[in-house]
Amino acid sequence: MDKALQTMINNMPEKTGKSLEQWKVLLKKETFEKHMQAVNYLKKEHDVTHGFANTIVSLSKEENNTEDDLIENQYKGKENLKLIYQELISFVKTLGDDVTIAPKKTAVSIIRKKQFILIKPATKSRIDLGLKLKDKPITDRLENSGPFGTMCTHRVQLTQLTDIDNELKSWIKEAYEQSF
Repeated sequence: MDKALQTMINNMPEKTGKSLEQWKVLLKKETFEKHMQAVNYLKKEHDVTHGFANTIVSLSKEENNTEDDLIENQYKGKENLKLIYQELISFVKTLGDDVTIAPKKTAVSIIRKKQFILIKPATKSRIDLGLKLKDKPITDRLENSGPFGTMCTHRVQLTQLTDIDNELKSWIKEAYEQSF
């Protein structure tokens, strides 16, 4: 850590009223889609200067990017969808020990040698499951990729646990088998 940043962190309690650790705890309780939303929150709600607010948010982000944090943040305010996500992950893990689960900021990529599905909480009541399925016709349920563009060939909208049925599992398995 450079000297100026360390000095700023050391002066934080005196200048802002809280230590960096206290600010991190406070920010974890909030949900911000963008960096500047968090900075503006600290400035407006806590009278923190721009420089300190920017530093606090930047240092908090570095720490809050574990896989668990990424998933927790995706499902904040969408807790009703978390069981669907967990059931999908449980099934994916049965496909083989060559599966990698890679959470990102807004979605979770499921990869073999290449990504074969993408799990994204799209709204408060729906998960979009993107699949890569070559030469598979579009149906009412197995839609075109929609918002996934070229990352996936198809999309299935999931709103309840019962949507994870044998048909969906067969599509997931087919996508897995095609991704070697």
